[in-house]
Amino acid sequence: MKKALRIVVILLIPALGGFLLYRHFGNGRPGESRVEFQTEAVTRADIRRSISATGTVEPEELVNVGAQVNGKIMEFGRDADGKTVDYGSKVKKGMVLAQIDDVTYKADLQEAEASRQQAEASIMSAEAAIKEAEANELLAKNNWERAQTLYKQKSMTRSDYDSYQAGYFAAVAQTAKSKASLAQAKASLSIAEAALVKSRRNLEYCVITSPVDGVVIDRRVSVGQTVVSNQTASSIFLVAKDFDRMQVWVSLNEADIGSVKPGMPVRFSCDAFPNAEFTGSVARIRLNATLSSNVVTYIVEVNADNKDGKLVPYLTANVKFIRAERLNALAVPASAVRYQPPAEVRGAPAPETGHREAVLWREGAGGKLMPVKVKLGLSNGLLQEIVSDEIKEGDKIVTGMETVSASAASAKGGNDVKNPFMPNMPKRPARGSAGQRQRTQERSR
Repeated sequence: MKKALRIVVILLIPALGGFLLYRHFGNGRPGESRVEFQTEAVTRADIRRSISATGTVEPEELVNVGAQVNGKIMEFGRDADGKTVDYGSKVKKGMVLAQIDDVTYKADLQEAEASRQQAEASIMSAEAAIKEAEANELLAKNNWERAQTLYKQKSMTRSDYDSYQAGYFAAVAQTAKSKASLAQAKASLSIAEAALVKSRRNLEYCVITSPVDGVVIDRRVSVGQTVVSNQTASSIFLVAKDFDRMQVWVSLNEADIGSVKPGMPVRFSCDAFPNAEFTGSVARIRLNATLSSNVVTYIVEVNADNKDGKLVPYLTANVKFIRAERLNALAVPASAVRYQPPAEVRGAPAPETGHREAVLWREGAGGKLMPVKVKLGLSNGLLQEIVSDEIKEGDKIVTGMETVSASAASAKGGNDVKNPFMPNMPKRPARGSAGQRQRTQERSR
């Protein structure tokens, strides 16, 4: 029995020594750990509080040039470069954009001119008829007055007297009728002149000119095509008045519309120019809101400068309405402001803070954290602007901490300690040609 116990003790001693060595060289001493602080550097950054939305780039003023008469497009005009008017042509005010067939309208003009001449002739005839009627009236009046005298003297029969009286009244009526004919002739002249003005204007409408200086964005007809004008003018060209100024029409949710005011600065980008950022300002908020899927949206017009000519109509814009902005501000991550370390790692108690104040923590002597009271500025949710004389750019601010065991720290540092009692596992040869060369070398040894 004693001999068996002695054998067990002899066998346990090496095993216990190996276990202790493994604990010392492998995983470290049990229960040993240390604290590591997570830090972020204080930086300079541009902090903006903004409202994000999407919109469409539009010309500041877009003119729809249409046809006001019916007819066939005979030809297009010439642009400022002497080329046929087409997409992207630069045009000046008054330049001919297109010519409509004007044969019918020239004939209408000639007919209207003839009608006016006829009305003028009718006026002349009516005026002559009035003079003739007035002369007859005067003669009839004199005859009736003589008849009245003779009838009183019993020198004229009753029938002759009645004849002279009727002649006078007929002459008065004829004068009035002649004057009415003159008024009718003058009215006919007015109608003829109105028809003449209309015919002249229709003939002018056959030549379509540009109403503004600008650029042709769209040409909607071709030579030989017939345009038909109805109650609204048939659209032929779209002309952007000024490409040096553009607008962005932004659809904004009703929850954000209260924060947007005219004059508010705006920054936006377009996918066509990924490395460029454009600036503008809010020009107007349209009040005709739209309702879609129970969501109310408003259109906000943003004016933007386009002197370099980069922006073109109908680009999609990613817009940010700048509610507040700080450029090159001293900033820390927002998590640093919210962090509160446990009491055992604090080197001093946190001071009292007031409105828009906070306490930041940085590592001091002896591994303890020391508080720094700062004033808070603008925040965008990720970065927080701070104002402090004690904190400078590049300082390390604690944002968190973790407790790390010695074994984890060793593994984190890359120190692989091998257990001396672990068996050496054979290495598998490499695959492919490298493995074949390795096996050949081993056989030749």
